[in-house]
Amino acid sequence: MADAMDSAFTKYGIVGIGMMGREHLINLHHLRDQGLAVVCIADPHPPSQLLAIELARSFGWELKVFSGHEELLKSELCDVIVVSSPNMTHHQILMDIISYPKPHHVLVEKPLCTTVADCKQVLEAAKKRSDMVVQVGLEYRYMPPVAKLIEKVKGRDFGNVKMVAIREHRFPFLVKVNNWNRFNVNTGGTLVEKCCHFFDLMRLFAGANPVCVMASGGMDVNHKDEIYDGKVPDIIDNAYVIIEFDNGCRGMLDLCMFAEGSKNEQEISVTGDIGKGEALVPEGIVRSGSRVGGRKHVQTIKAEDERIKYEGLHHGSSYLEHLTFLSAIRGEGRAAIDLEDGLMAVAMGVAAQLSIQERRYVTIDEVL
Repeated sequence: MADAMDSAFTKYGIVGIGMMGREHLINLHHLRDQGLAVVCIADPHPPSQLLAIELARSFGWELKVFSGHEELLKSELCDVIVVSSPNMTHHQILMDIISYPKPHHVLVEKPLCTTVADCKQVLEAAKKRSDMVVQVGLEYRYMPPVAKLIEKVKGRDFGNVKMVAIREHRFPFLVKVNNWNRFNVNTGGTLVEKCCHFFDLMRLFAGANPVCVMASGGMDVNHKDEIYDGKVPDIIDNAYVIIEFDNGCRGMLDLCMFAEGSKNEQEISVTGDIGKGEALVPEGIVRSGSRVGGRKHVQTIKAEDERIKYEGLHHGSSYLEHLTFLSAIRGEGRAAIDLEDGLMAVAMGVAAQLSIQERRYVTIDEVL
């Protein structure tokens, strides 16, 4: 195999090499036959740097290590940057990458930024860089059962979509470096940090943009006995969110983060005027039926994607995300999930957080 510094190689840098950064590193290792290599990383946290160095060495990659993204940019060692640093750092990092003279393609982890204003600033800046592909890491679209459901919706198997219901019942937030994910100011709030995935899917299934949001939620079980620098976490651990779309479709999110006793973590249901489909994750099952056929004729299939070489933390979706992103940066298409998608997913989350805080109905125009 050609050397990693060969010009035919696509050279990657990763900014933020904590748990998700290392997950990207492993996925890229599994894609090395596509002619790519990770050549550098940036992270201010020495333990994270060491874990990444050891991991990369096990893949036969020697990494150049920087403590910040500015040094990585100035080194001009890479063509592509994966941004997987804490949420509250995304805005500055993206603005610096976009304004840097040498173009770097970017895959930024969700959420795009923690506020709508920051997302809009990034979007405006990126419009001036036609030499860059910027994709947002809303990879749940690529989970095989979800992708199959998207395919059925696009094929109009269920007719005109009228309702989208998404249930995520899961474990609490994991421990992150310096516990940054315990506070809304750092994450954007649970409905931005975690649920931007589901708001993105709702928009996709509805084929429309949101108009207004109504939500109820709270911090009722998790993190109440934790204290960091004298502060108790303020991130909600459960919520119901209802969203109305401009084509009359409705979406509902049911989130619970103290539901470890669940068979599936995500249950996604899309109902149209002639039929209904469901995707179950991690079972990997898709069910579909029609109003005419009724319960007797509901079909169940196991959704799989033979392209996946590494399942990882997200059932192979990160692998497929990198595969499609690689096609886009090599000129075989545009960013599959663009900055507008990233902005709208954050806006829906921000509106939901505001609705809970102020106990009222919030229009998307208010937050945009």
